[in-house]
Amino acid sequence: MIPVILSGGSGSRLWPLSRSMRPKQFLGVTDTHSLFQLTLMRLEGTNGKLPVRPIIVANADHRFLVGEQCREMGVTPADILLEPVARNTAPAIAAAAFAALESADKDEDPVLLVLPSDHVFSDIPAFHRAVAVGLKAAEAGGMVTFGIVPTHAETGYGYVKAAQPLNPNAAVPVEKFVEKPNLETAQAYLKDGGYTWNSGMFVFQASVFLQELQAHQPELMRCAQAAWEAAKKDLEFVRLDKDQFSKCPSISVDYAVMEKTQLAQVVPFAGGWNDVGSWSAVWDESPKDAQGNGLSGDVVVQEVRDSYIHAESRLVGAVDVENLVIVETSDA
Repeated sequence: MIPVILSGGSGSRLWPLSRSMRPKQFLGVTDTHSLFQLTLMRLEGTNGKLPVRPIIVANADHRFLVGEQCREMGVTPADILLEPVARNTAPAIAAAAFAALESADKDEDPVLLVLPSDHVFSDIPAFHRAVAVGLKAAEAGGMVTFGIVPTHAETGYGYVKAAQPLNPNAAVPVEKFVEKPNLETAQAYLKDGGYTWNSGMFVFQASVFLQELQAHQPELMRCAQAAWEAAKKDLEFVRLDKDQFSKCPSISVDYAVMEKTQLAQVVPFAGGWNDVGSWSAVWDESPKDAQGNGLSGDVVVQEVRDSYIHAESRLVGAVDVENLVIVETSDA
């Protein structure tokens, strides 16, 4: 099994800390390690005792950040594929599938464990158990998504509806993927018990993914293959061809393949998952004082409740406020 880490996002919702040249996955917003490094760390234990060598797909502008953060963790990627332009997740995974197949032995069909680089989990062993269940289904030809068992009626995520009762020890067929709901619909999903949050994490064989991509998005398949075949090696990086990759439709793997394939299966995962997509999500993951405040940096508070305050370069003081996010950087 080859982990594929998708690291091309901009993380603009965590401005001003997250910037185009240093997006949130490369920042230590919840830990001393960056979100990207935490993703690398939780791979240990997914692959037996072999050293994990992931394929990383990243924006070309972030190549040295990726290289340096891998070195800090002692991780040697199998490939670092550089996207010349952002084209969402389906073209990125296609490029990774071509890379995995090219480096595999003649009779091997590598299984890809596709992970965003900006999520956090509180229960890593639960993640490893879910991956083991998903791997078994993927080896049998399934296209598996990991559905997060919902803890509340959330309107900010898409949902996955299982066609059979959910089982933590087996992948079950997917009935449908549904868009972000309104509150009333989300409450109904929660009550139903057959819905999970769409995590954006997948496991499937490289050949099965490309076969389904060819069936449902032949133009994307053609452009991604051409971008891979015309790619250039540059130091430790592989630069996908700009002309060809730019022609790929910008589309997520959910829309491109997972919502259309007959092979979709879901494994439920309850492991304290958070996609750290907003400052309130960062507050959720932060250690808090007795008044519910998450504080980072040079911060002084008095009569402050349920707030997140982050200071980068100056002293930040807060008096008699609640439910605020205050983020200070040297220029914003």
